[in-house]
Amino acid sequence: MAAGVSAPPRAVVEHLVRQAVYQRLGKPLPRIAQAPNPLVVNISARHCHLTQEAVEALFGKGYQLRVLRWLYQEGQFAAQETVTLIGPRSRVISNLRILGPCRSLNQVELAYTDAIALGFDVPLRLSGDIKGTPGCMLMGPAGFYELKEGVIRAARHVHMHPDDAAFYGVRNGDYMRLKVGGDCGVVFEKVLVRVDPAFRLEVHLDTDEGNACNLQPHTPCELVKA
Repeated sequence: MAAGVSAPPRAVVEHLVRQAVYQRLGKPLPRIAQAPNPLVVNISARHCHLTQEAVEALFGKGYQLRVLRWLYQEGQFAAQETVTLIGPRSRVISNLRILGPCRSLNQVELAYTDAIALGFDVPLRLSGDIKGTPGCMLMGPAGFYELKEGVIRAARHVHMHPDDAAFYGVRNGDYMRLKVGGDCGVVFEKVLVRVDPAFRLEVHLDTDEGNACNLQPHTPCELVKA
């Protein structure tokens, strides 16, 4: 393939091959329901969501987060700013990325291996469900901010537009299964469905899960109803 020319998506190649086979057999291509949007599976590395109050305590009065790069979900971004997380027994993670925009509560999302390294015993929770979770101390260039609670391992989930939910036959709060192919293929159970008109179809796994199946941009993945 010529330099600078990318290969067509796997789904396109499979469709063209299927079409050629049916033409050779002299049969019409069967009508198969097509998903309204392509499935995207991304690894969500450790990060934090902060309130404007926390941002100002860490970076200074009136400080506004700056966009480093836009994320797949519309309006969401990885900020240029990072903080240092101080865990039990003064163990730290530096350069913890902030995701914006600011939210109404503070939340730190870690993989289990991150939590073990820090000395945390973190629960598996849905995003936003932080009652009774561990807290931590965050340090920024302008000062410290203590979280009384909010350190979790986020449950794996899939963002869906209502059109996607209708196609898969699921509703908000349902669970699905994610089949990951490749040499390290696995099936992830209990993928929580989150439906909103603003969402794009995207599964979020954490780094532990992504590493376990060697998830790559070309790895075949399939969502199925549980």
